Amino acid sequence: MRVVAFPLALLALLATAVPSAPAATTTGRLLVSLERDGGVHAHAAAAQAVIARAGARSSRGAVPQIGLVVVHAAPGESLHALAGRLRDDPRVRSVSAERRATLRLTPNDPALTAAETAPGAPPNTPVEWWPQREGFTTAWDITTGTGAKVAVIDTGLDGTHPDLAGKIAGQEDLDDQPGDGPPTTDEVGHGTHVSSIACAAAGNGVGMAGAGYNCGLIVEKSDLTDASVARAIVSATDQGADAVNMSFGTDGRSSPPQSLVDAIDYAYDHRVVLVAAAADDDVDEQGDPANVLQPTGTGPDVSAGRGLTVTAATYDDRRASYAGHGSQISIAAYGTVNERTGPGGLLGAFPGNSTEVERGSLVPPSPPCNCRTTFQGDDRYAYLQGTSMAAPQVAATGALLRHLNPDLPLQRILRIIKESARRPAGAWTTDLGWGIIDAGAALAAARQVDLRAPTSTVSAPARTRGRTITLRLHGSDTAPAGVVASGVAKFRVYRSLNGGKPAKLLVTRRTRLKVRVRRGARYAFYVQAVDRAGNVQPFPAKPGARTRTTR
Repeated sequence: MRVVAFPLALLALLATAVPSAPAATTTGRLLVSLERDGGVHAHAAAAQAVIARAGARSSRGAVPQIGLVVVHAAPGESLHALAGRLRDDPRVRSVSAERRATLRLTPNDPALTAAETAPGAPPNTPVEWWPQREGFTTAWDITTGTGAKVAVIDTGLDGTHPDLAGKIAGQEDLDDQPGDGPPTTDEVGHGTHVSSIACAAAGNGVGMAGAGYNCGLIVEKSDLTDASVARAIVSATDQGADAVNMSFGTDGRSSPPQSLVDAIDYAYDHRVVLVAAAADDDVDEQGDPANVLQPTGTGPDVSAGRGLTVTAATYDDRRASYAGHGSQISIAAYGTVNERTGPGGLLGAFPGNSTEVERGSLVPPSPPCNCRTTFQGDDRYAYLQGTSMAAPQVAATGALLRHLNPDLPLQRILRIIKESARRPAGAWTTDLGWGIIDAGAALAAARQVDLRAPTSTVSAPARTRGRTITLRLHGSDTAPAGVVASGVAKFRVYRSLNGGKPAKLLVTRRTRLKVRVRRGARYAFYVQAVDRAGNVQPFPAKPGARTRTTR
């Protein structure tokens, strides 16, 4: 292998309807908007009457000018039940759970705001311009990626670089070439640059911000032989990688070795987001591993593929002339500003040592890159262009999605990334695949996908002499932190008589209901919650409540 272009969801029913589960940002209070009849004094009297009738407790924060009252529930009472009573009052216009907003994230990395001064750069363009255009600044308001891991199979990285120090979550040396150092060194320069685009330290006031913000890096230093790459994919998977970036590939049409296919299958079976750079050439054959992730003819099928093949786009949202195209392309990300003017690619971290890409080589033919630059007084940065620079932006996005919503199947993650992309042409194209990645739109979509089943309980009196009993139902719908729980929609209630098989009694949105019972009988009650996303609680192994009636 060679590096691809180094510059790269019965009886009377009582009480309240089932409410949505509170989001993580709610305060435990209710906002009650009253009908605005009369002035401030009339509002005060109405507020007191509404609060007293509902049995609520008043909280600070009332705004009489707009008819707002803030309340909380009495100790031991459900906030949902209180909301139901308040909504039944004709003097109440609306009731909603109070939320707490969070401050917008404002990274202080200078490359995000410093003006790009290279001749030919578009006016008012910052040095690091692509995060804003690809929705990463919006994505970072949803998650900063703490705990997410991006594995980079490449030439290592400079572990002393201020944008990479402290970012290493794992490492393995799979480079058997003589003279090469450990994974935290980079003799070539390519791996340092690619790693920084994925996970450079953000918000540290230094240099640049990586696409994954606080994500950690698993450094798989490889000599890019078939065995090394296969081993690196498996190693990264075993170390808990959320995504694996592969900014390299073979040239031309070839049959990938079975070892590579097996390694990709291994990572796929472990739900790892695999990302490969398309060719750095105007061709429709991307070589492997790209053509294994998105085989020929499958690009237009949004559900097809075992990963994502990434081509490079320019600042004006066109495919770069040097970048691969065709039916093996999944998606695009920025790889350069302009191809003939402006800076020579994207800014990224670069080793402090002399590198192969600076010196150039005869085999394969590669001229010196003239890419090193000084930024904010530090010469450990460089401008490089290529599909290699585009791929880690997509890998970081995949890691953010997988870490934010660990319930998502891998195919759902890949589909969300494709469907949320910006499509200048309105559909899949041979040039940009499903479009240019929009990390903010992808994260916003992922956080709305509730795949976790709700839970519920049922209580009833242990003994009764009466002909009816009251069942009390309680449901809860939780989701991973940052994901919006859809909320409990209804309960399925089952009843067993005298030890018999449970039979469905009814489906209800209520949390209390009266049930007629026979004298001298034994009852067992079971409940299943169903949320608004259609997730169903597993049928309980044991009844939630038992009742014995006397004659």
